[in-house]
Amino acid sequence: MTNKNRFISFKEDIEEIKLPTLFNFPFYYQAHEIVKVAAEQVQEYLITQKDWKHNFGLNQNDTGLIIGKMFGVLVVQNEKNELGFLAAYSGKLADSNEHDYFVPPVFDMLTKDGFYRAEEKIVMSLNTQVEEIESNTEYQNIKKYFESQSEVAKAEIEKAKIELREQKKQRKIRRNEASTSLSETDFEILKEELKDESLKQQYFFKKLKKQWKENLEDSEKKYKKFAEKITALKIERRQRSNQLQQRLFDNYKFLNAEGNHKSLQTIFGQELNITPPAGAGECAAPKLLHYAYKNNLKPIALGEFWWGQSPKSEIRKHKIFYPSCRNKCEPILGFMLQGLEVEENPMLNNPAEGKKLEIFYEDEYLLLVNKPAEFLSVPGRKIKDSVQTRIQKKYPNSVPVHRLDQSTSGLLIIARDRDSYNHLQKQFIKRTVNKRYVAVLDGILKEKTGLIDLPLRVDLDNRPHQLVCYEHGKNAQTKYEVLEIKDGKTRVHFFPLTGRTHQLRVHAAHQNGLNAPIIGDDLYGKKTNCLHLHAEYLEFIHPHTKERVSFFVEAEF
Repeated sequence: MTNKNRFISFKEDIEEIKLPTLFNFPFYYQAHEIVKVAAEQVQEYLITQKDWKHNFGLNQNDTGLIIGKMFGVLVVQNEKNELGFLAAYSGKLADSNEHDYFVPPVFDMLTKDGFYRAEEKIVMSLNTQVEEIESNTEYQNIKKYFESQSEVAKAEIEKAKIELREQKKQRKIRRNEASTSLSETDFEILKEELKDESLKQQYFFKKLKKQWKENLEDSEKKYKKFAEKITALKIERRQRSNQLQQRLFDNYKFLNAEGNHKSLQTIFGQELNITPPAGAGECAAPKLLHYAYKNNLKPIALGEFWWGQSPKSEIRKHKIFYPSCRNKCEPILGFMLQGLEVEENPMLNNPAEGKKLEIFYEDEYLLLVNKPAEFLSVPGRKIKDSVQTRIQKKYPNSVPVHRLDQSTSGLLIIARDRDSYNHLQKQFIKRTVNKRYVAVLDGILKEKTGLIDLPLRVDLDNRPHQLVCYEHGKNAQTKYEVLEIKDGKTRVHFFPLTGRTHQLRVHAAHQNGLNAPIIGDDLYGKKTNCLHLHAEYLEFIHPHTKERVSFFVEAEF
């Protein structure tokens, strides 16, 4: 297929689709209908194309490493007022930066005659030279001999040092004992003898050190000759790699709607004072917008979807739309969207506005609220309205003992004084509070009960998303029990044994968990009217009566 101008016409009739009045905010959106049509056309191409081969993990007959990909579509209007769209992928596809159907990268570092390839060859040559020296038999033998003998020398010298200290200690004891038992003349004679003894021992210790130095001198020279060459090559390699990286950062120059350019180095290095993260500028969204501006195409709406098998750590579902990543794309798109009329950031809107907060139980020491979905437990960085701020208007000393995700509804305990707070918090820390959630999952579970054990940590590139990480993640365990299966959906009880951020949502959605996202999960599944996750039951020891109490609130879904 040849599509050198990369403008793709719609196959489907789109006359009846009403276009958006503002460009969608790329970090939180629901795909517009016209974006869905464009995405379906790209997905059809991915299924039927014969231009290249890439293993997305969707076909058992495909070979090679399985790598799912994020694809993007940008609906645009050309100078003839015709509607079409552009398509792009993040990173490389089929081991290449260029495919006719998709827009090219902002800067193609893999161009055959480009500076990157030339400099890469030099860096690779330095790698080869280092490897050749390190694998040289003579070098390995000298290194092994020098290191082993150095260890022997170190041990012998340390042993001699210990003996010197012990002998000095013994001489002191002898001198102290003699000072009271010998005559003055005999004591002076003994002191001279002890002094001679000390000098002899120090002499032999120095001689031992000198002998080892002389013994190691020849092998050390030979070893250092190799080591210095390796060090010099590694320093040159590091310097060239850093210079190449900086040159790349300067060559990745992005256009915005106002026709201005900025490089990665300017956006991250000069303005944010940080090194551009790996892969910055290679995501679909920057590629699409850059190409549109460069070719006088007016951006209308953007959407990015995942195609293929999910990575092992993060959660990506086949064909599902996802927002642009924060760490790499937010600074870049912040510049590139200048000059476009873009929707306001919906995350700056107060989700609790117009919602009432129901106090479910209240006494002198604590109260429980039935928190609505999309309602903060505590104040956020931008939005202050929360359960805590509202309750504190009536009870200034009150504070939530635990938290629920903004999107999760259900029971939340508020302590009315510091003693009650400390007593309740200890119960949460010791995990003696019984918690039960009810959720509806998008999928059918085969096992009726089970334990999910997947360690979690925050996705540093895309907060507040969480990753499954066996290296740095914190222990996270959830028991579950199936209640009902109906219309392809499963209603379950969750019993969290730990309390990690987004624990139930990730454990439900991850391929090594239940592989069935919670209905309405806008982070790990598909957004709907609300997240179908509700904290329905709590059981704990009352901080004053010391009796075990329990509370239940039924979910609205």
